Amino acid sequence: MHRRTLTSGLNEGHLHSNLWNEGALHSNGAVAWVAAVALVVVAGCGGSPGPPAAPSHTVQLLVRDSNLREVGVDCSGSGPYLAFHRTAKFRVVDDAGDTMGEGTLPAGTSVPALKEDLEVDRVPTFCQFEFGVALPDGDAYQLAVDGRRDPIPLTSKGKDLVAVIP
Repeated sequence: MHRRTLTSGLNEGHLHSNLWNEGALHSNGAVAWVAAVALVVVAGCGGSPGPPAAPSHTVQLLVRDSNLREVGVDCSGSGPYLAFHRTAKFRVVDDAGDTMGEGTLPAGTSVPALKEDLEVDRVPTFCQFEFGVALPDGDAYQLAVDGRRDPIPLTSKGKDLVAVIP
């Protein structure tokens, strides 16, 4: 029986047609080889995680950095609050320190720090972050943000978890 090795310089575009034309796909060895490759591919896909869980809680985080900005623009923490920025990794942990949910902070939105209208474009603002996270129901959670030493206690308001950074 005529056998041909697959390492003979064939490029990928010609591989299928050359094997088919030479009858290699009809031999028992080739069928077994194709079946083995298909099994490896399917088995490799079985361990992939499913889609991320839908957010069950909304975290509202107010960083009181008192930076001068326009109200309603994207922001991140300033000064001693530089850890709070878009793309910062976070974890929501329980009292034992076990991770219950995790993700990446979105951009914050500047909110006025004062109630009075100062009649200028840039006013003292805080940076407010709001994002969803999938969590089991629980009584006490804390927010751990990369670059910040201590976790921040979260107060439960129904399905909202709220924290204010002084």
